[in-house]
Amino acid sequence: MKRLWLVFAQTVTVLLAAYFVVATLKPQWLNRGVAVPGSTGTISILEAPAAPIGTAAAPGSLAGAVRQAAPAVVSINTSTSARGPQSNDPWFRFFFGDRGDLQQQQTGLGSGVIMSPEGYVLTNNHVVEGADAIEVVLPDARRTTAKVIGTDPESDLAVLKITLDKLPAITLGNSDALQVGDQVLAIGNPFGVGQTVTSGIVSALGRNQLGINTFENFIQTDAAINPGNSGGALTDINGNLMGINTAIYSRSGGSMGIGFAIPVSTAKQVMESIVKNGQVVRGWIGVEPNELTPELAQTFGIQSAQGVIVTGVLNSGPAAEAGIRPGDVITQVAGQPVRTVSELLTRIAGLTPGQATPFALQRQGQAVEVSVTPAQRPRPQRVMQR
Repeated sequence: MKRLWLVFAQTVTVLLAAYFVVATLKPQWLNRGVAVPGSTGTISILEAPAAPIGTAAAPGSLAGAVRQAAPAVVSINTSTSARGPQSNDPWFRFFFGDRGDLQQQQTGLGSGVIMSPEGYVLTNNHVVEGADAIEVVLPDARRTTAKVIGTDPESDLAVLKITLDKLPAITLGNSDALQVGDQVLAIGNPFGVGQTVTSGIVSALGRNQLGINTFENFIQTDAAINPGNSGGALTDINGNLMGINTAIYSRSGGSMGIGFAIPVSTAKQVMESIVKNGQVVRGWIGVEPNELTPELAQTFGIQSAQGVIVTGVLNSGPAAEAGIRPGDVITQVAGQPVRTVSELLTRIAGLTPGQATPFALQRQGQAVEVSVTPAQRPRPQRVMQR
């Protein structure tokens, strides 16, 4: 009996010693508490179990879309040399010569999207317009200079070319299938802070008459877009490209929840035309269109409720040669309905120069169809100014 008592006492002693050691060194093993420096007590907290790396994202997370699209969204740094105010002073130049070191360096920030593994990058024209040097910075920290392949001020798009290996290209989505209320992500480099992702919804579609571009058909979103986001990506929740972020409506210079993006369907056409032809080739017929208001309808005696009225026709232009007259209402182009001036310009711009196309008209209450052979739209001298 005495031996059993001795074994019991030794066992209890060992257990108490182990308890004090654990309580001193690893108190969380006993009650999951955390020792507070300078305090004799502990604070009990509850911690979620660590999720294994590579497991599925939390419900509602957009991390998958970001992983899909973000590697293809780049930052663009531009520099422009501008001569100082003294460089044009003839007396200063007489005494000191034509000092090249008087040039002042101006820098700009923007974003871009890698559209193909061959290195074609799409951005806004206003991001690179007038730049002497363009640097593209990838999310993996690689840097390289870029060459301008071509620009299109009328849509505010530009195509750059970079030469790097293993470039991550974005996947193009179907912007024509977007609906108001769809969730979207805006990815870019606002204010030069680095790649940033914001989320929102599609607020409106087909925005035009904003005075931003000649051809306007914007996606409006409330995803935060700020200076530096220009040329970045607007994607769906799968990470597919839906648009190129272009402009914001703001009274402060920052985001106010009204941003505009060029649909990827338009951007793709512009990019392919620039890569193939060095410029965007658009159709042109030589008419002056106007919205069909009740006042114009009454003036020209028009009964049609839909279409775009022609208020002027260029002599010897494609429209005049096809027989289109002032007062005609264009209701269809190549079988596609026309409801607004913006829609008409977009339809005509998409026509192939030299290829005859049917136009449906309303003339004095009668349906008329003419065949118009569009010419190539003259390239403007300068549409946008910085």
